Amino acid sequence: MYRQFPWYCRIGKAAGSISTFALVACLLAGCSSGPGSPFSAFNPTHQLLDSAQAMKQAASVPAAVPRELDKRPQPPYIVEPGDVLLVLPADVDSPVRLPGDQPVMPDGTIQLGKYGRLQVAGKTVDDIEAAVKAQVDVKDAGVFTVRVVTRQSKVYYVIGEVNAPGAYQLSGRETVLDAILAAGGLTERASRDNIILDRPSAPDSCRTVLPVCWSEIVQLGDTSTNYQMATGDRVYVPSRTFWEELCHKRQCPCGSRPQTACPIPAASGGCGVVVEGASLTGPWIPPAPKQ
Repeated sequence: MYRQFPWYCRIGKAAGSISTFALVACLLAGCSSGPGSPFSAFNPTHQLLDSAQAMKQAASVPAAVPRELDKRPQPPYIVEPGDVLLVLPADVDSPVRLPGDQPVMPDGTIQLGKYGRLQVAGKTVDDIEAAVKAQVDVKDAGVFTVRVVTRQSKVYYVIGEVNAPGAYQLSGRETVLDAILAAGGLTERASRDNIILDRPSAPDSCRTVLPVCWSEIVQLGDTSTNYQMATGDRVYVPSRTFWEELCHKRQCPCGSRPQTACPIPAASGGCGVVVEGASLTGPWIPPAPKQ
């Protein structure tokens, strides 16, 4: 028997249908628009510029870029404002007495007590030692040693979807993996396939934007994009977009390359199984145990 619903129930059902249609329309709008589109149903906090995305996709990483297994020594340290120096006579019997730790002031100088101020910014430690000897013109002063006790001027930056974004002191051994872990790791909203490392460049020069394949670095030990950090490097972690999440899975440049497992020798008397040339592109099914 036909049942007549009250008018407010009919209105509620109609409103529900409209809401469902609106939701589907929003989802389709998010799928049909690219990242950063004003019509997207999800607005990410940290977005890649179109130019940065294009450079990332087209990047061919030169072999000369140092990586985790091919780290290079850093060039001689150049002292800059923010560093702290310790200047001492090499001879403990020297008549010269200098102040303790010397911060390099914004004007690039340090204080040598009664011997005046000395310009040190832009110089190496060897250059500063020679300059101190020339300025402290005292008989039997001997040579001087200069040590950088605090290195504040050489930093790299981790920006975007990390738990502690900011500037971090560079010691010279850090890689992209070290940098992201120092910044507290990735957030849940991070786009793991779109991380980039960009290097500072002059306004009229070309740009260096390198792709970072995070999943391959941490899960496969792939060092091809685990670059050694340099002064001024920026690691940028964009947000995962609604369009990326539901409609298009971005592929990291090195992610489509076949990954082959190394042979793992079985331990004597153990339960290890030798797996030679096992492909990591698909699931590995262990062999049945011997009867």
